[in-house]
Amino acid sequence: MNHSPLNSNFDDIAADAVDNIPEGFRPVKIGGPFISHNGPLYGKWTGQRLILGFRVEERHTNPLKICHGGMLATFADMLIPCASMYQADMERRFLPTISLQIDYMGAAALGAWVQGEADVLRTTRNMLFGQGLVSADGQPALRVSGIFKMGQLIGDGKASDPLGLK
Repeated sequence: MNHSPLNSNFDDIAADAVDNIPEGFRPVKIGGPFISHNGPLYGKWTGQRLILGFRVEERHTNPLKICHGGMLATFADMLIPCASMYQADMERRFLPTISLQIDYMGAAALGAWVQGEADVLRTTRNMLFGQGLVSADGQPALRVSGIFKMGQLIGDGKASDPLGLK
C-alpha cells in the first residue's frame, strides 16, 4: 500500500491500523479534515468515562521512530473537548483551544497504543478548564491541561452520544 501523502486518502491511511485496535474501541469521526488525515482516533465509553486512543503508525513518527510530539499534542488537544462531550453537564459546543499545557513524560514507540482520559475541572459562561493523562502501551506519556473557549453550538447542542459509543 502506498502511503505517500500525494497518493493516498483517509481510507488508505487507516487500513493498516484497524486490525490492531484494543477490544471495545470504535473509530470516531471528530475534528474535521485535519484529524481525519492524522488519525484515525478511536473511542470507548466505559459507562462513566470516555477513553480516546490511536495506534502509532509510521506516518506519526519522527526520525527516531517514536511518535512525533506534534501528533501527541494534537491528540491531547482533542482529548479534553471529547471528554467534555460525555462527562460535563453542558450543551455540546465547539471548543477552540485558548491554552494547552503538555508535560511529555515518556515516548510512544512505533506500534504503541496511545490512549488518554480527561476530566472537566470547571466550566464558566465562556470557558472550559480540563486536564488529562495519556499513556503509551500502559506507561505514562503525557500530562495535559487546557482552557477552551465555549464556542458555537454543534447542531442543537443536545447530542448525548456524539461519537456513537454508547
